[in-house]
Amino acid sequence: MPAPHRPGLRVSGALTIPEAELSWRFSRSSGPGGQGVNTADSRVELVWDAGRSTVLSPVQRERLLDRLASRLVDGVLTIAASEHRAQLRNRDAARERLAALVAAALRPPAPPRRATKPSRGSKERRLTAKHRRTDVKQLRQRPRDM
Repeated sequence: MPAPHRPGLRVSGALTIPEAELSWRFSRSSGPGGQGVNTADSRVELVWDAGRSTVLSPVQRERLLDRLASRLVDGVLTIAASEHRAQLRNRDAARERLAALVAAALRPPAPPRRATKPSRGSKERRLTAKHRRTDVKQLRQRPRDM
């Protein structure tokens, strides 16, 4: 279990979101909890303003805003967690989800695919397999009278 006092949210080795940039909102959860559901504020919303974050480089900010455009509202990313009964566990779940989402969005793009030609051997193997298949199906047919 992570330590209760954290200087910030560690996304990767090079990026840590300071705690001052994260804000929390709490509300009643609709999930499990019995009678506690009606009284305990166990649902957690973690809010991070990615558009105004001081820890992102311009390239990182651009990539993040572009890749998470559908999840952002005015550059603000909101993560909700309500799957656990305890608020503390929901807070940890929201922190983990935010870190994973940001890390995935900041990952550099994959190198472009280089088109290649099938090798001569692979073409021959493919055609041989097709001929074999044709022969098998020919043998299944009813013999023709000549």
